[in-house]
Amino acid sequence: MRALILTLSILAIIDSAHFAKAGLSSTPRETLAPADTAEATQETEEQIGLTKAKRRDVQRRLTRLGFDTKVNGKFDESTRAAIARWQEEYGYSSTGFLNAAQHKVLTDAAKLAGKSDRQDRRRAGGHARYSRGVGGPIGAIGGAVRGVGRGVGSAVGGLFRR
Repeated sequence: MRALILTLSILAIIDSAHFAKAGLSSTPRETLAPADTAEATQETEEQIGLTKAKRRDVQRRLTRLGFDTKVNGKFDESTRAAIARWQEEYGYSSTGFLNAAQHKVLTDAAKLAGKSDRQDRRRAGGHARYSRGVGGPIGAIGGAVRGVGRGVGSAVGGLFRR
């Protein structure tokens, strides 16, 4: 998640570099809105043509971005709530429906999050889930049995030694 925030911050800085050259804006902040000012409705969502597979994809992308919802291909109440939370987070009016521009932003943001997740796993050596240290259950058994002494304990402990 930190990598996503860092990446988005860097992209925002790079994208806003042309504003520094242009000077101060005379537009009041309240009038600045997302690039897409058309409110998303059920009609705009139907125009996207989301099949059941594409709806599941939207649900997966929402979940990847931290807006958890059930991935079932149906835009039920929980999915509509997740879409509304996502819209609010990204500065859109939270209607719970998508339009084409919002769908693209959602897709791009989730792709970016997926790339940063893969980069984090690579940096961790690709084995972040699998501990090879003594802390695992087999290491604990081997360590406990190893200290017992000679006989059966040392034979079993020998099986688990590295």
